[in-house]
Amino acid sequence: MGKTNHSKDAERLARQVGETLRRIRQERKMSLQELADITDVSKLTLGNIERGEANPSLTVIWKIANGLTIPISLLLNEGKEVLVSRKNEGNNVVSTNGACTLQPIFDTPNYGSFEIHRAFLKPNSEYSPGAHQMGVIEYVTVMEGELKVKIEDEYHHLYEYDSIKFNGDVEHAYMNPTNSVTVLHFVMTYTKPTS
Repeated sequence: MGKTNHSKDAERLARQVGETLRRIRQERKMSLQELADITDVSKLTLGNIERGEANPSLTVIWKIANGLTIPISLLLNEGKEVLVSRKNEGNNVVSTNGACTLQPIFDTPNYGSFEIHRAFLKPNSEYSPGAHQMGVIEYVTVMEGELKVKIEDEYHHLYEYDSIKFNGDVEHAYMNPTNSVTVLHFVMTYTKPTS
């Protein structure tokens, strides 16, 4: 029996993330150890990712993007123009705990200043990405269901079509308090680091 579409997609995503990561690391003339130091991801794991031998979780992808100060969509970008982005087509990245599935929409082809995602948060679950790199602003709209957003020590309860904007460079978490999937629309903007 052949491989399922899901496992083929996971292999393709792993290859793509690996190739992109190696290209960025080489462009910046960094060793794997230097990359490990700034991302807090082990050298072994980074090596496996670059070779396409590991399917990194959303948490690891965030750590890499934060360390390199790039949008996560840059790591997921296939480099082809996309005119229509349909649900469940393209790349899916799942959080370590399996609670959140993120789908980048219209991947930015280079070091973009914003990115758009769909996200699906499982019933009665929580996704905690932690703090992102400095200058990230998140705009989140609930497309279906309910969402509780914890930003540092403050909670915000959102319902269908409610939106929230906040600085993503602080500790934050998303909680689905219902028995149904919550569907979210994310827009994330990035301020380019000054060097």
